[in-house]
Amino acid sequence: MAKTIKIRAKNRGGITTVKSLISHPMETGFRKNKKTGETIPAHFIQEVVCKHNGKVVLNCEWGASISKNPYLAFKFKGGKKGDSIELSWKDNKGESDSIVTKIR
Repeated sequence: MAKTIKIRAKNRGGITTVKSLISHPMETGFRKNKKTGETIPAHFIQEVVCKHNGKVVLNCEWGASISKNPYLAFKFKGGKKGDSIELSWKDNKGESDSIVTKIR
């Protein structure tokens, strides 16, 4: 799978803001193919983890109700310019992706 995550992290006044966009179809398993009438199999992100210098600062458990190409933004105390931020996800089909960036 091609890189699916765009991420940006900035620190201001001791608070780090992380913004990310994940490209993923996020199928619920309830929609039907309009041409065939068959149900489209479920395909959604189940877990998102963000680490700051290797320490988990965010752990999300998602389900089928999250929208296609989800946007995720959050803040945490700490971090400084140049520190490492890693964001990763895993879905219900065993697919995954991760990205590492530096705080600006």
